[in-house]
Amino acid sequence: MAAESRKAPKQRLTVVSIMHYVRLVYRSILFLLLVIQYILFRLDRQVSLTALMEQRPLLLIITWAIFVVDMTLRFFPSRFESPGCQKQFAQNYIKSGSTDIVIQDNNAAILVALVWIVFNAIFGALHMAGILDDGIMILLCSAYSVCDMICILFFCPFQTWFLKNKCCSTCRIYNWDYAMMFTPLFFVQKTYTWSLLVLSIALLVRWELTFFRHPERFSERTNDYLRCQNCTEKLCAHKKQLIGLWKHIEEYTAARIKFLKKL
Repeated sequence: MAAESRKAPKQRLTVVSIMHYVRLVYRSILFLLLVIQYILFRLDRQVSLTALMEQRPLLLIITWAIFVVDMTLRFFPSRFESPGCQKQFAQNYIKSGSTDIVIQDNNAAILVALVWIVFNAIFGALHMAGILDDGIMILLCSAYSVCDMICILFFCPFQTWFLKNKCCSTCRIYNWDYAMMFTPLFFVQKTYTWSLLVLSIALLVRWELTFFRHPERFSERTNDYLRCQNCTEKLCAHKKQLIGLWKHIEEYTAARIKFLKKL
């Protein structure tokens, strides 16, 4: 009983975390619907995927509107968004008393940008060569949107391999997500695709201008808003619970295999 009482209570999902899972669900559904649309296009090569979507514009309009609203809201403070993107706003700057601004992952951010540009330039070159069509570029964007939520909720390669930041709240490139997501749309010359790309770039430019004008808002040493006790997301607790569950499954599987081998 004493051991059980010492166990840390499970962390409930916060409002911000729930919003992340909602985005993961509808972005995954959108990706599956686009895959189905693309398969239909491949079966009937008389029209392109973009033309097929324009002939049945409901999905296109809903998708465009959702992302436009999401990006527009990022320009303003919101209690339903992650501290990772909200730290840019003056109202979320809680002075720690320290003037020692440390942004450890600033140089790594440049490397991430270069890697992302080169990576997507390969797809762009294949598109210009006629090997990939507009449909693949749109599917790539949709896949990126799902991966974006996976990075937040489960595992982020940028955090692990490049930035080495503590969590999403301190992430130097948090508001790069939409610009990275819509990078392939540069090669799809449609009003609705370029409008998403332009808005995402505006969001990135706003973020970078704020960073260079107010770096104190982005440093955990100078902004107490980024401290764990002030976090409204608590994703680190959920990730630890998932890791614990995965280890438990591995241990159970190993025990079952060992038992079966003895039979």
